[in-house]
Amino acid sequence: MTHELKCWTEFFVPLWIGAKTFEIRRNDRNFRQGDTLRLIEWDREQQRPTGLTLDRRIIYMTDFQQQPGYVVLGIAP
Repeated sequence: MTHELKCWTEFFVPLWIGAKTFEIRRNDRNFRQGDTLRLIEWDREQQRPTGLTLDRRIIYMTDFQQQPGYVVLGIAP
């Protein structure tokens, strides 16, 4: 399954350059290992997408020490 998600620029850029390999998200989409995240760069000030997208596959999931309903998603290209 592919999940399309908004991603603010300050979080998108580290993903783009490979420095960030995880996402912390509310698990309101029933994420599963093997799913794809289609991350859409979102300009917070303009309140619109920039046109850049990035696909990442969920390779690991945990809710350890997260707020209720949130998960940490380990992601890879």
